Order: sequence, then C-alpha cells, then structure tokens
Amino acid sequence: MRDDADPAAAEAADPAGAALAPLTVRDEEGNLSDAFRSRVEEAISARDVDALKALASDLHEADMGDLIEELDADERRRLIEMLGPAFDFTALTELDETVRLSILRSLSPLTVARGMRDLDSDDAVYILEDLDEDEMAAVLEHLPAPERVALQRSLDYPEESAGRRMQTEFIAVPPFWTVGRTIDYMRETADLPDTFYEVFIVDPAYRLVGSVPLDRLLRTRRPVLMSAVKAEQAKVVKASEDQEDVARMFERYNLVSAPVVDDAGRLVGVMTIDDVVDVIQEEADEDLRALGGVRSDEELSDTVAFTARSRLPWLVVNLGTAFVSASIISLFEGTIEKMVALAILMPIVASMGGNAGTQTMTVAVRALATKELSSHNARRIVLREVLVGLVNGTTLACLLGLIAGFWFANVHLGVVISSALILNMVAAGLFGILIPIVIAKLKLDPAVASGVFVTMVTDTVGFFAFLGLATWWFAT
Repeated sequence: MRDDADPAAAEAADPAGAALAPLTVRDEEGNLSDAFRSRVEEAISARDVDALKALASDLHEADMGDLIEELDADERRRLIEMLGPAFDFTALTELDETVRLSILRSLSPLTVARGMRDLDSDDAVYILEDLDEDEMAAVLEHLPAPERVALQRSLDYPEESAGRRMQTEFIAVPPFWTVGRTIDYMRETADLPDTFYEVFIVDPAYRLVGSVPLDRLLRTRRPVLMSAVKAEQAKVVKASEDQEDVARMFERYNLVSAPVVDDAGRLVGVMTIDDVVDVIQEEADEDLRALGGVRSDEELSDTVAFTARSRLPWLVVNLGTAFVSASIISLFEGTIEKMVALAILMPIVASMGGNAGTQTMTVAVRALATKELSSHNARRIVLREVLVGLVNGTTLACLLGLIAGFWFANVHLGVVISSALILNMVAAGLFGILIPIVIAKLKLDPAVASGVFVTMVTDTVGFFAFLGLATWWFAT
C-alpha cells in the first residue's frame, strides 16, 4: 500500500472517513468557517445528536455565540435542545439582545433554569435582565431557593449598576484563620468560583476588613494568620455605583478585581476585569450609536420595522433643523438669482463647517464621558478649539478662495467665500464644544443631542455668513 495516497481521492472513496475529518472552526480571517457551519446544519437537519455533540459540545462560548447567530431561528432552538446538558448557556451572553430574547422565549422556563444553574451569577443576571417580569419570574421559580434569592438580589439593583454586573461567588474567610487553613479550604471546597484573584477577609457581620492577593497568600507560611497578611482594601466598589464609573476606576488603577459592598459595608460580590471589559465595550458602542442618532439597544439582528421606527425620531428633528437653514437661504433669494455661483459654492461652506464641528463635538463628547473635560479646564479647551478652527479655516480659506476665484474668474467671489469659511470654521470650533458642555450641564446625554444642534449651527452660520457677505460686498 502506498503512503502518498491523494487525500481528496481517499475522501471520495470513503465518505464516512471524510465526515469524521477534523474541521477548522474559524477561517484565516477569524470568521466562522463555511465548512463547519454547513456540517452543523447537516447534523441538525438529520437530527444526528452524536454528530452535533462531536462538532459543537466543546466549543468556546464565543464560537458558539457566533454559530447560533448564523443559524436561523428554528435551527437555534433545535441546536440547544439536541445538545441538552452539553449546551453551555454562557454562550447566550455573546448574542445580540434580540437573538438572545428570541431563544429564551422559544425554550421552556424549566429548560432555561436548568441551563443557568452552572452559570456564574453575573452571567445569569445578564441573561435574565432583559426578560419581562413574568418571564423572569417563571424562570426563577424553577431555581433552588439560595440561587433564586441571590439572583433576585442582584436584579433588584438599578440597571447599569455594579450590583447588576458583580459576581456573587467569591471567597471570604474570617481574620483568625491561618494561611494554611485557607489554602486547605480552597482545595477541599467544590463550589468555589471558577476564577478568582484574591481572598477577602470579613468580620462576623460580613463587613469587608481587607483582602489577600493569591500571590501573597501562596508565598506566606501556613501558620501565619490571615489578619497579619491582609492588605488594606484601597479600592472598593459600591453596589449602587454606575458601571461606567467602575470601569473608569479599573482603567485608572489597573485593577484586575475589586470587592463590591452594600450601603452597610457588607461584602456582596466582586467585579472582575472580564466584566469591566464588557462594560467598556457596551459604553463605547452606546456613545458611538448615540452620536449617529441611533438607539443604544439597536442590533444587526433587529427587524426592518423596529430599526426604522427607532431611527425616525431624530431624523424628524433633523428635518426641523434643516428648515432653519433653508429659511436662512430664503432671505437671500434675490442675491442668489443674480449670481448663480453662490448656489454652487454655498454647500461647500456649510459642509466644511459641519465636518469641523463634528470633529470638535466628537472630542468634546468623549472628554465629557471620560471626565477629562471639567469646569477646571473647560475655558482652555474651548479656546483651543476656537483657535484650531481659526487656523484650519484660514488654511482652507486660502485654498478655496483661489479655486473659486479662478473657477468663476471673480476675485471678489473668492474673497467672500474665504471670509465666510473662516467665520464658519471658528463657529464650528466654538459651538462644537459649547453645545455638548451645555447639554451635559442640563443633565442630558451630549452624545445623543449634540450632533443635531451642531449641524444646525454650522449650516445656519455658513449660509448666513456666505450669503450675507456676498449681498453686502456686491451691493457696495
């Protein structure tokens, strides 16, 4: 027998062997491979439980999440049902909210409850919190009482708070335990958290006394008391604290984990870096969508009707502000009729100002979100943006003036449009930062409302400056 047989020929001769050939889950670009997805779909269609488990039971939750999103609704439900206990419900945390809710509502409350029993509490809360109250209650009633009480306590905290994000599984010991006893406890106890970075020390009332990082614990001799080796807990998170503030604290102090306490100082959970990374991504996505007038909960899996309905309100507002700009143009109707070149050139002034205003607004909104822009440095930053507008406006005005002057063989027109562009660029720098600051002072989200008003100001100033200067210049 030859050893250099053609693999393709061998597969053709032995289809069963080809079916068992190892598959690459992701292709070279990092996307789910077509061959893997097709094999999974074939197993689901044939109701081949063994083949499906061989393909998907050991997938990482991120890979499983991508796989679920690429299947249709019926295939998703059958995938979970066929895998049974082998399906890791952690994968649901990787899905768009719309897909996740669709799957949860297609399964019985008992199936969901069974799948959630092995999840960390923060993942279980993340899955449950988007359900309606009745749906949530139906799942919770199938959970054992201790788990149900712990999840309900987390769900009672406000949305986007540390209490919603925290993991209620942690290791806490009294200060009179020794290092040796603590290590033995961790070795012998089965229901410890899967991942942890420190051991917390609490008093009899469960108030936080301090913590011992694992590296210090393992380097200390067994007879030493935990109270002697503990470190003062420098950074503590309150359960009611906003998750964005917690993420900022982790970033500022390079934390890996931090204890969460209630209003009485009792230890109720722990925030870990993996939760914080999710928070940072969510907040960034939310701000990015808001800048475009898109709802923070819009997903790629949403229907056309939902997406159109969610985007329409801000488009209506944009339509209203556009009429303000149009009314400015109507004031100079006679001037435009006399010189058609004005109608050709005036969109340039407005669009350049709009782009410059968007740049300034983006910087301002980010600085406000990260607390980098405050009353202490606001004056300096506003002045900087105005000067940037002046410098860039002057540079672009020289170029635009030359082009317009040669294009229409009219030096005066080049002077007018150059002057108008400088004025609009300065206005873009000024209002691009003032509008977000004012909106933030009004306790509103500057990311949501700033874009509409900045565009209105730059369009209005641009049209008024250009057409007004043209009317005055050519009338004299």
